[in-house]
Order: sequence, then C-alpha cells, then structure tokens
Amino acid sequence: GLGSAKYGTQHFIVQRITAIALVFLVVYVVGLVVCLVGADYATARATVAHPCHAILLSAFLVAMFWHAQLGLQVVIEDYFHVRWQELSLQILVRFATLMATLVALFAIGRIAFTG
Repeated sequence: GLGSAKYGTQHFIVQRITAIALVFLVVYVVGLVVCLVGADYATARATVAHPCHAILLSAFLVAMFWHAQLGLQVVIEDYFHVRWQELSLQILVRFATLMATLVALFAIGRIAFTG
C-alpha cells in the first residue's frame, strides 16, 4: 500500500503537518514582530527570553526548516536527473537546513538562558 518508493505517503503527510503547524506559528511570529516594532534592544531580548516565546520561536524554526527541506527534496527529485547531482544536492540541502536549525536554536537558547 505504500507504492514502489515505500516512503512517499509519509513524506506527503509530514510536509502537510509542518505546513499546518506553520500556518499558526507564522501568525504568532508576525504578531510578535509587530508587537516589537519600535521596541528597544533590551525589550526585544527580554521578550524572546520569555520561556513561552522561546519555545514557540523554536517550534517555528524547526517546522520551517523541516518543511523547507522536504519541499527542496521534492524539487531536486523532480528536476535533477543525474544521480550524483541529485545526491549531492540532497546532502547539501539536509546539511544546510540542519546547520541553520542548530544555529537558530542555539541563538534562541543563548538569549533564553542568559537573558
């Protein structure tokens, strides 16, 4: 029941779940940014350091980078037909999204735990 690839349905479902999560998280992040317009650095840092905001911002970043990785995977599979190019790009995208996620989470953690 999973087809020849054995993972397409799971990929589809995870991409849709991250999309649904991002709908709500983007609304939250936009609201947070609007509330911080005109705020000074100390206020913005204190706001991000609040545990609720730090957790929601972290969830937003994880969902965003995961969703981006899944979407780019599909694009690469569809448009790159030379196997070594496809594999190289898949590895590059996974590495880049993983590193970006870790850097973003580190930044939020540093603000939250030292703030």
